[in-house]
Amino acid sequence: MAAALPPQLKQIQHHLRTGQEHEKRDPVVAYYCRLYAMQTGMKLDSKTPECRKFLVKLMDQLETMKKELGDNESISQELVGHAHIENYALKMFLYADNEDRSGRFHKNMIKSFYTASLLLDVLSVFGELSEENFQHRKYAKWKATYIHNCLKNGEAPQSGPIGMEGEAYDDEYDVEHGAASRPSPPSSHVLSKDDPDANTNFSNLQIPPGAHAPANTPAEVPHCTGEPSNPVQPVPRNIPVVDPSLLNAVQQGEVRLTPEDNTRAQKYCKYAGSALQYEDVGTAVQNLQKALKLLTTGKE
Repeated sequence: MAAALPPQLKQIQHHLRTGQEHEKRDPVVAYYCRLYAMQTGMKLDSKTPECRKFLVKLMDQLETMKKELGDNESISQELVGHAHIENYALKMFLYADNEDRSGRFHKNMIKSFYTASLLLDVLSVFGELSEENFQHRKYAKWKATYIHNCLKNGEAPQSGPIGMEGEAYDDEYDVEHGAASRPSPPSSHVLSKDDPDANTNFSNLQIPPGAHAPANTPAEVPHCTGEPSNPVQPVPRNIPVVDPSLLNAVQQGEVRLTPEDNTRAQKYCKYAGSALQYEDVGTAVQNLQKALKLLTTGKE
């Protein structure tokens, strides 16, 4: 945006920058990054003239984008929009995670970790984050800062999760200038001693498999043993085997689906459709199998 960001709204600068970077690459990502920035900015400061002026311009930009993208289901339907952003965020996370576990540390993987964490922030425009996405966001922000600081100090980062008692991301990684700078309060990245995340032991942090994770993604992060992790070479992605029992599945007579069951089944189908936009057949198959099982058995 042309207007300068007021200091009071510094917390949203990286989300706005991510939106700008995706303006042409993925307008849906750009739209939701700006929507998150606008909603967060309103909570931070909507009273002072400079902030109000900035946020009004941002609202106008969002209205224009919404009209231009009106035919896009990711904008008109929240469920599809949620799947689009979540898929995009987890793909960035998994790319960075595979590079990290393979011992390949570079600027692009650091930026991918950090951008994934920002996009997981953005998911909050659709409601509260799932526990899975909350853990992915926490790990991605910490990893970006940890690897950046290691490289900056000439130290060799350790692959995968490692024991960092009390480690927190009180430095915010600046993906544009390649520097960590302490943000001005209020900031969701600054953890106070009263914050339950402030004393997180990352050696015990479990990163569950993403709903859209390729088959080669580890289901869990191993506990730290005090020794450096051995790099894990990524294996070729495999298409999951279709459950034979689902091939000729018909709904069982006693199954009564609730409205919530129908909504969840729709969600899995939307996830599958979104995955196919990225040619991720494995993820599409997994989600369609989940939908089919739910519809025929009433169970997940």
